[in-house]
Formats: sequence, C-alpha cells, structure tokens
Amino acid sequence: MTQFMRFIAGAACTALLLASKISVAALPADTTIAPMLNQVLPSIVNIKARIKVTDINMLREIQKQQRGNDKSKNETPDILGSSGSGVIIDAKNGYIITNAHVIDGAESVVIHLSDGHHYTAKVIGIDKPSDVAIVQIKAKNLTSVNIGDSNTVKVGDFVAAIGNPFGLNQTVTSGIVSALGRTTLGIENYENFIQTDASINPGNSGGALINMKGELIGINTAILAPDRGSIGIGFAIPSNMAKSVMLQLIEYGNVKRGVLGIGAQDITPELADAFDIENKKGAVITQILANSPAQLSGLKVGDIITSINTTDIKSASDVVNTVGFLRVDSKVNVNILRQHKPITVTVLLSDPKKRQEQLEINNPFLNGVGLKNFDALSPIHGNVKAVLVTAVDRESNAWNSELRPGDIITSANQQPVTNIDELKAAVQKNNKFLLVNILRGQGAAFLVINKEP
Repeated sequence: MTQFMRFIAGAACTALLLASKISVAALPADTTIAPMLNQVLPSIVNIKARIKVTDINMLREIQKQQRGNDKSKNETPDILGSSGSGVIIDAKNGYIITNAHVIDGAESVVIHLSDGHHYTAKVIGIDKPSDVAIVQIKAKNLTSVNIGDSNTVKVGDFVAAIGNPFGLNQTVTSGIVSALGRTTLGIENYENFIQTDASINPGNSGGALINMKGELIGINTAILAPDRGSIGIGFAIPSNMAKSVMLQLIEYGNVKRGVLGIGAQDITPELADAFDIENKKGAVITQILANSPAQLSGLKVGDIITSINTTDIKSASDVVNTVGFLRVDSKVNVNILRQHKPITVTVLLSDPKKRQEQLEINNPFLNGVGLKNFDALSPIHGNVKAVLVTAVDRESNAWNSELRPGDIITSANQQPVTNIDELKAAVQKNNKFLLVNILRGQGAAFLVINKEP
C-alpha cells in the first residue's frame, strides 16, 4: 500500500532512523552552493511544539515506538513533544511560515534560530486544508528568505531542501524538481505539489525548498514513504500557493474560502474532439449547484473554463486550487468557451455557509434530502406510486426527524403524493412542520419534520 508520510520529528520518530536512499543531483566538481546557503540558512528555524494528545490510537502508537520491545514500560504520555521546521518570511515583523500539522493543537510553540537563540511563538493562523500556518516571534536582527515565483519552476531545475530532519538542525540536501502539479494524492484538500528527489525526512515539515538563487519556491510537506523513510520522492507546497494563504492568515487570522458552485472535468483528447475544440487543455463544467454563484452568474453545463483571472486552467484540479485560495466575496473573471465563442463571466464568490443557510430557508423541511419518483409493484403494499428517499444529509432536519434513505413517501401534510412535484406542493401548505407518511420495509409510519432540529 502506498503510504504518504508527513514528517514531524520527535519522541515518536526515534525509531525511524532508518537507512534511506538519497538522490543527490550531480553537479560539476567546481560548483558549490555554499555562498547562497550562507544567505539562506539563517532564515530556516527549528520548531518545537508541545501537543496535547487526545487520540487513544495515537497514544498507543507513540507508546509502542518509544518503548520498542520493552513491554515493562507502560507509561502513556498525554503530551507529545514534536519537532518540525519553519521559514522566516518577514524579518521585521517576525513572521514564520510552517506546516499546519506541525503546530496544530499545540499548547506551546518554541522557535529555535540558527544562532542558538530561542523564542516562544504566537500562532497567527492555521489553515488545515492547505496545511499552511503562520507563527510570529518578537526578535531583532532576523533574516528572511526571498519568496520566489513557483510558476516559473521547471522539471529538472536544481533545488535544495533545508530543515531539521530527526532534529538535526540546519540540514541541507540537494536534488532536482522531479515533477510538477502533483494532485489527487490524498495528502491535503488542495494539492498542486512540487515533487523533488532532494532527500527529506521526518522533521523537515515546514522547511524550505529553494532554487539556486536562494529563493523559496516551496514548503516541504510530505514524502512517499512505504518504509517510513526517504526514498527520494518528496512533495512541497508551491510558494505561490503558500503565499496566498500566508497573506490571508496574516491579515485575517484565517482563510475564508469562497465557493463557485460547479463540478468540473478534465478536457481529454476524446472530449476535445466531441466538443470540436482544438485546445485539449481546460476543464468542462459538468454540474451547476442550485443557488450558487455559478448559477447566478450565468455559467452553464458544457462551458469550458480556460482561465480564472490571470491563471490558465489546464485541468479540473486547477479550478479547485485557483478558486480554493480566493477569499469569500472576491470577484472572479472566469474565461470560458461556449459553443466555440470566448466569453468572460464575472462571478462573486459566496460563503458556502451562507448558501447553505439560504437553501435551508428556501426548503427547511427537505433540504439535504435526495428524492426520486417511484413506481413499483410491491407484494406487500401493492402498486406503489410515490417518492423514494435516495439520500439524507446527517446534518439535516429530516435526518434528525428519523427520515432515512430507502423510505418511500406516500403522503405529505395528509395529501397523497405520487411524484416530487406533488410533494413540493404539499410542503408549501404548512410552514410550521411537515407531516409525512412513509413506507419502510414491511411497515409504515408517520414522521414529523420540523424547521429546527
């Protein structure tokens, strides 16, 4: 089984000191990156966090790794001391970027500088979906790294990874960019990873991936680790993506993402031929959600998205990653092809919570319920023409009122219903509650669905 590993070092990682394959880029004998590293190394810090552990499975795993084969030690810690890396990105204000999983749940965070000084840090903001976090220290004479443009990175570029693997401070490894735009790995909600063979290990989380100019082009985040050690396949969050989150965390303390409200699919060569378009890159809209910004703006199923603002869209993942880092209430220019005609549609991204609230206002009783017209001959109930419940959101009022998938609604507010339209009409006749008669298995029952849970 493929195993991705985020690399926090600490007491739980002492058993991970395994021999690993290290792929080092071959450089000419007279080439050195030492002068560049002298400028960059002071900006890389070691982060030590005290995290209160509440997951019993995590506790058992930590206990197992700490005691090894010595079963006489049965102490189970409730505080995990972990170690990761970080990068100073604003020397004046003391801002440091790292991974969210390095400090998530931390009771205290201590930053250790390259010169030996250490400071207690203030957590400015954590964004779990992107795995980016910002902390701040009050210190003088800090050195920050220059943030590069990750969009200019190419496969084959030489890079260096800097961090604190297994607590070994200021460790530098070199390699190349192995691949770009790695998605659907299941590591984060938003993925567009830079893949590198520069050796990275537990403790490198939040550290820097830099180019040969000494510019930050990525934040090291995870490795492919079938044997829980580096095999030369590591992943970094691109600097442009991290910077977008960083700016929101510094200004607002959080990331409030707007929603576009579409489903999208990659343009394959077959789809390009079917749509009769020359460009084989982009994303075709397959679904428009009701009451979404996409619907309100006039986007349609079959529209082919070619760019969003100034970002070219090459795949459906590009849509997710581009929109996912735009703040709620942002105006977005979506460039599309519709029947071979280029069109620009301006969309105001909305708060998904507000959309959900509006849906609940518009349909307080059956919001979150999937329905299907049903016509069947039952050996128990005879000829049944009604409405089948196909899905029920567990957070909905209907679920709280015991409505379940597989139930067959035969009446609503004491009016017989034979299809969805009749059900909707019956619902409108009472705004206080919805009384439904359902068939369930061999029996039947009445359920009362209220507006409030």
